[in-house]
Amino acid sequence: MQWTSVVYGVLMIGSSFCSILGNLLLLLVVSLNQNLQTDTWVLTLSFSLCDLALGVSTIPFGIHNSLFQVKSYPSKSATCKGSAFLFLLLQLASIHSLTWATVDKFTEICFALSYPVIFTSHRAKIILAIVWVYSILNAALPLFGFGSYVYSETKFLCVPSFKPSSIAFNMLFMVLGIIIPIVLMCSMYGYIVHIARNQVRRGTFVCNEDHCFYVPANNYFKSSIVMVTTIVCLLVCWLPYIVICFYETLTGKESPQPASAVATWLVLFTSALNPWIYSMTQTRYRAALRKSLNKIRQMFDYPRKNSLSQCTTIQPRRESNSSLPAPNVPPALQTNNQPQQDLTLV
Repeated sequence: MQWTSVVYGVLMIGSSFCSILGNLLLLLVVSLNQNLQTDTWVLTLSFSLCDLALGVSTIPFGIHNSLFQVKSYPSKSATCKGSAFLFLLLQLASIHSLTWATVDKFTEICFALSYPVIFTSHRAKIILAIVWVYSILNAALPLFGFGSYVYSETKFLCVPSFKPSSIAFNMLFMVLGIIIPIVLMCSMYGYIVHIARNQVRRGTFVCNEDHCFYVPANNYFKSSIVMVTTIVCLLVCWLPYIVICFYETLTGKESPQPASAVATWLVLFTSALNPWIYSMTQTRYRAALRKSLNKIRQMFDYPRKNSLSQCTTIQPRRESNSSLPAPNVPPALQTNNQPQQDLTLV
């Protein structure tokens, strides 16, 4: 259907723009604020770079195929295989990096005392290396005959072949690569919401060296909303794609083009949602974003202020006797020329 390809192309254009903007903004905020570069920030960097790469490679490829009504690619062509390999590699690396970033957040909240020992910089780099090795090996399997890459006219992309002949690879890719990470993330977010609910019921006091103060229930309520929103977005974006993949694999039939196109767009739209859901919903990232925007604004305002200061002329000031009070000034507003002493409250 021609209208399906046009709508799909327009939606993908918006996804590409939001993905590039959001991930560049996240990378800019992290690079300008040293306090965000924790021992595990490489996990955030990984999924942000993957989503950015999807926004500049796979999504534009789908836009071209949908708007120019591309019917097929040679199944053995380097363009189709390379595009499908990159699509699968970036999707796996992104979702697994995001999963481990969620594990990091979960450990920081639920095991705060032992968190510095559990997640170290060295362990985060080892985890990231394992994620990328797994993603590369999984995406390379169809190139060596275990599964295959084909052009899907309903998805407007070169993707793994969801046929009964490739059922072993499809189950490996879907179950181990997609379903298990999503279930883990939803479970961890659900447990954090459960903890927040219990804290609201019994009340919480946070103490430092000087005093203790009560944490309002609204803080936990807002955190719960963010977690629930994250779970809903994950399920809404991934469930249609998972259902279609299982349907095509088990039945051997191709799904309707509108349903397949929408499911594929939702999966790629996660590359635009991830930086906002994971990072910009956190207070420290929003504060760092405001700080970074102020820095950038000052950088642009500084040359303009210099040019304005050079254009202004300095008017000569008349000399006056400072011992005499200014005319027409009430005595209460007259200033004393004696130096004032700073007062320090102890």
